[in-house]
Order: sequence, then C-alpha cells, then structure tokens
Amino acid sequence: MLNRLSSAIATCLPRATRRALVAGMGALALAGCVQPWQQFHAGDDAQAVIARFGQPREVYDLPNGGKRLMWPTQPMGETTVAADIDGSGKVVSVRQVLQPNEFYKAEIGTWTRTDVLVNFGRPEETAYFPLMKREAWTYRYLEDGVWYMLYSFYFDDQGILRLTQKTPDPLHDPDRRSIF
Repeated sequence: MLNRLSSAIATCLPRATRRALVAGMGALALAGCVQPWQQFHAGDDAQAVIARFGQPREVYDLPNGGKRLMWPTQPMGETTVAADIDGSGKVVSVRQVLQPNEFYKAEIGTWTRTDVLVNFGRPEETAYFPLMKREAWTYRYLEDGVWYMLYSFYFDDQGILRLTQKTPDPLHDPDRRSIF
C-alpha cells in the first residue's frame, strides 16, 4: 500500500517539487534532534546559557582562567551539560559530558580525582574497595541513546586514576527489579 502511495505521489509531483519536499522533510527531522546544549556557539555570552539552563549546580576553575559551569541530572538522570566559559564571559563550548567519547578522554595513570570531577562533575555514587585499595566514582549515562549504563573511575590511595569500567545500569534492568 505504501509503495503504491509513493508511486502515486511520485507521478503527480514534478521532480523539483519532490526534491524540495524530501529536503524539507529531512531538515524538519534533523531540527527535531537538536538538543538544548547544541543551540550555543563559541563566542556567545555566558548569560545566554545561564538564562536557558538556570544557575549552574557546579562551577569549576579551568587552567586557562575560565570556568566550567555544570548542570547535572545525577543521581537519577543520565546527562550533565557542561559549558566552558573563558575569562571574558564568552562561551568556548557547551556539551553533554556523560557519554563515551568524553569518558574515553580520561588518561589512566595521569588523571586524578580532580580531573574527573572537573570533567564530569560530582559522581552519582562513590564506593571504596579495601581489597583492591581503590575508590570508585560512578556516573549514570545513556550510551548510543539506547543503553542505560554506569561508567566507573577507580582511583588508588593517592587519587590517581588506575582503571575505568562500564556496566549495564541495574536501575533499568527489568530482571533486577523487585516489588520490595
């Protein structure tokens, strides 16, 4: 049925109109995918970001004299929007940081607790494993827009990152849910 309808439309409309219709539908589909943090560009005023997201819940100093403003949804949410602001109050970048391409920037043996804190904000959960002599900081995130996951950073007693791990989030696992 759909193929007959497509054929009927194809024969009724001139080629240029069909192309314009397809291009318009594609643009409309892409416009619906724009996330709030993607609406800002380098050079925008920081106040525009604050007006959109409200006062940041976390603020960190950056090495270049700027600030990182963060709007986390932890402990139950899967996003943290981070806006890097330069010393003059202009946006350098705005992005969602709880995602694999951001997590994979962490350097084992180099990054510290402070690096993880500044890059991802406060963790959803912390735990200490005495047999491993490791402290774990865990963040809830959504991988590929589909999979509910946890990403953990493990630090030694000196606060140096020694291990990372990603696992399925049991909060969203129907096999682990219980009435009680």
